[in-house]
Amino acid sequence: MGSLIPFPDLNSFPDPTTTTATATIIPKLEPKLEPFDDPQPGFTQPLNSIPNPNPNHSPQTPLDETNVYSEFNRISELFRTAFAKQNVDVPNPSADDVVDPNPLAIVAVPDQNNQVAVVPPKRRHQPRSSELVRVLDLGLDDQRYFRDLVRKTRMIYDSLRVFAEEKRRALGLERRTAARGDLKAATVMRDRGLWLNRDKRIVGSIPGVYVGDLFFFRMELCVVGLHGQSQAGIDYVTASHSSNGEPIATSVIVSGGYEDDEDAGDVIIYTGHGGQDKTHSRQCAHQKLEGGNLGLERSMHYGIEVRVIRGMRYAGSPSGKVYVYDGLYRIFYSWFDVGKSGFGVYKFKLVRMENQPEMGSSVLRLAKSLRTEPLSVRPVGYVSLDISMNKENVPVLLYNDIDSEHDPMYFEYIAAVVFPPHVYQGGNGNGCDCISGCTDDCLCTSKNGGEFAYDQNGILIRGKPLIFECGTNCRCPPSCRNRVSQNGVRNRFEVFRSRETGWGVRSLDLIQAGSFICEYAGVVLTREQAQLFTMNGDSLVYPNRFADRWTEWGDLSQIFSDYVRPEHPSIPPLDFAMDVSRMRNVACYISHSSSPNVLVQLVLYDHNNLLFPHIMLFAMENIPPLRELSIDYGVADEWTGKLRILFWGCSTLRFQVGVYIALEASRRILLFLLDEEASAELFNSSWQALPGCKEFAEENSLSLEVDKSAIEVWVGIGKAGIARAYCRVASGKTMLFNFAFSCDMAE
Repeated sequence: MGSLIPFPDLNSFPDPTTTTATATIIPKLEPKLEPFDDPQPGFTQPLNSIPNPNPNHSPQTPLDETNVYSEFNRISELFRTAFAKQNVDVPNPSADDVVDPNPLAIVAVPDQNNQVAVVPPKRRHQPRSSELVRVLDLGLDDQRYFRDLVRKTRMIYDSLRVFAEEKRRALGLERRTAARGDLKAATVMRDRGLWLNRDKRIVGSIPGVYVGDLFFFRMELCVVGLHGQSQAGIDYVTASHSSNGEPIATSVIVSGGYEDDEDAGDVIIYTGHGGQDKTHSRQCAHQKLEGGNLGLERSMHYGIEVRVIRGMRYAGSPSGKVYVYDGLYRIFYSWFDVGKSGFGVYKFKLVRMENQPEMGSSVLRLAKSLRTEPLSVRPVGYVSLDISMNKENVPVLLYNDIDSEHDPMYFEYIAAVVFPPHVYQGGNGNGCDCISGCTDDCLCTSKNGGEFAYDQNGILIRGKPLIFECGTNCRCPPSCRNRVSQNGVRNRFEVFRSRETGWGVRSLDLIQAGSFICEYAGVVLTREQAQLFTMNGDSLVYPNRFADRWTEWGDLSQIFSDYVRPEHPSIPPLDFAMDVSRMRNVACYISHSSSPNVLVQLVLYDHNNLLFPHIMLFAMENIPPLRELSIDYGVADEWTGKLRILFWGCSTLRFQVGVYIALEASRRILLFLLDEEASAELFNSSWQALPGCKEFAEENSLSLEVDKSAIEVWVGIGKAGIARAYCRVASGKTMLFNFAFSCDMAE
């Protein structure tokens, strides 16, 4: 269990006057507030519209009684979440309602306005706490809890922002800055008490926020508690709220807004605020050692680290900018200097602390280089610059700098799923008559319950059981807002070899939450066909096992008391499988996670057979470049855990500890049924006969046992002459884990 460590009384520290720079008599100037994100020129939000921050810090002195804070907050949040869910009435749709493949037969248009009409009374939001604490010793469960809490909070923010922007567009308020969706979302969440970390002012890392996390809006930083100022670049506890009457800084935003800033990555020369011309971003007067400037100097004096968030322009961002959390920095020096404009400025030397993940801003720069010159950046490791062979809109790269595996090269790449011919026999049905694009009252909108599935930028507004996109019988152009997933991949993906996941997928582009990623493609099989293929051991994916993560995207039940999860259009349970043993696409290499960043959304557009929808993937959060994609396959973690590849001297044998995901299966399979002891003995004798297996087991004191809870264990030979098998390994006396091995075999 993690603990919250309060800071000691700063009055017990050395006399602050001994380290403070010599005072200079200069006129008092109002510090210049950093501008909001670009899309709202001329807008200035009053400082008191968002509660001002008030932090404080202390050395790491563990106190047993403070463990109660973390547990109390955790239980309170769980109770509040569970209680909220009880108020949401989610009827269970019946499959009998939707078996007719004619989409007009299932058009149900509930009054969507009523779903979000009742708003709970506003809570009287309390000012931000000035009590400084540091979160220490978080266990694995606590880390997962806080990460999930941050992810859900950000998901609510994104969903509410998109919802507010759509309402703003419908009312024709696009030009009004005050109605912006990001500001509205933050205000509503604050009024509902959904902002995080307001009961304590955290010094150091924020639980649940990782180095490299990306944000498109300044207000989202306030929502998660990473930076509490809506405009100012320095977040600090004011002197009036500090325990010893001195301001203490906790975070800064480095955005290049001051001409005297110097940013070398790990070392930053940060210029204090104040004295800047609001029009030309140049110094026009001397700065003063007060407010945030004094807070930084006091943080340096007491050895308090600060969080650094870098803001930069980024093409494709909805705000025109992106804010990257780059970790913790210590302030080593502060001095008063003459700036480039001839006026005095306070400067602070910030040095990044060691043993932190790579800076997110560095990853952004690396990804940008890889998008244009991959071989120059990585001369070794690329197996193919496009395994799709031009079948996707953009290349799909294959990278492996770990071993000699080239398995993805042996599959035929398909960009879309292959349905059986009978799926199309019902025709494509009716289409809309929209010429320039679908309107609010067109036929395709009514199919989706009377509302658009996507916003103007192609972002999924909220998840649905099924989405009808415009099809071949519709007159609208390919640019129609209701044609998103059918237009294919837009981001540059890289299939990569990993010691943790075997094969994984990451993007070279920043993926915005709610954006389309790709289709999950394979050859669709009926239930009867799937049973035959299973006996042959081919790799099958069952879409009905994917977790219903679409229900989380756009879930505003904590905002609107009468929110009802979308039920229309509804579909019967999926009863087909996809064979990916010969033909597949990039999605088949995405890893499993119980906390995924990708969701599955069912879509129809090229036929009207409700039993065979397309399996489309959308981002659940802002996914930074080079961060691995993950899906919830809907199976227990013990069977879909990460792979860890171990190597040793034997040149013909490779062992893999972890679960060998079925997608990596070979083409030809020898199946061992383990319902009889004789089968188990047959399997044990078979694997021991393979070169090097028995010797390795004896050398490493491994006893291999057949897993009686599993019905089958199989060995298969693939195109590369590789044999694979499943079994259970007992390592020592305490651990049981799944084990897969492969070795070269003669055909």
